[in-house]
Parts: sequence; C-alpha cells; structure tokens
Amino acid sequence: MRLEISRAALDAIRAEAAASPDVEVCGLLLGRGLQVERVVPCRNVAAEPRMAFEIDSQALITAHKQARIGGPAVIGHYHSHPTGKAEPSARDAASARGGEVWVIVADSDATAWLASNDATFERLPFRLT
Repeated sequence: MRLEISRAALDAIRAEAAASPDVEVCGLLLGRGLQVERVVPCRNVAAEPRMAFEIDSQALITAHKQARIGGPAVIGHYHSHPTGKAEPSARDAASARGGEVWVIVADSDATAWLASNDATFERLPFRLT
C-alpha cells in the first residue's frame, strides 16, 4: 500500500506548515482510495492551535457535500507538528477513525499514515505523482 500524492500537493502542505511554524496547520485530503487528488487548507479552530488541530466544520461539510454530487471524497487530512515529530501523537490516536489517511509534517519531514479501528496507525510510503 502506498499513498499517491503529487509532489506539488506535498510541497504545498510543507510550505503551509513552514509559513505558520507556531501553530498546527491543517487541511483535507480529497481523492479516492489512497490517491490524493487535491489538498484543501482549512482553518484550525482548536482552542489551543499551538498544541492541537481541529478542522473548521464548515470546510468539512462543504467537502462532504461536494463528494455527494460526484466530487472527490474526503479520504483524510493533514496537519503539522510544530514542536514534535512527523508521526502520530497520543492525541492523534485518540481522535483517529479507522480508514482515514493522515499526513503529518514536522520541520521539512512529511509522513503518511493509515488509521485503524483500534487507534493505531500503519505507515504508508509516498508514491509521488
């Protein structure tokens, strides 16, 4: 299993994280299966955006509505760890839902993960398109 994502999309996620190094940036991964067709930056509405992320619910609702009329599905999301590693934290595991793709950025490192139903993650290699 590999996560297919364009180099441009992955570079955009990294650039967004680099531009806001003091907060967790976040956004949606849209596509089909393990293929990312588009990334959508979203506002982080968490109470403490330096330590957590919460995707703006309106952005999520809009993406799901678009998927229902034939657009790409929400396959997961991305976020940054300004002071951590590019791997799921305990907080990430507590909020993960099985089948979701997570892309996590820390410094210039980016990793992809597939969440399982038991709050664990399987690392996914990237296939850059």
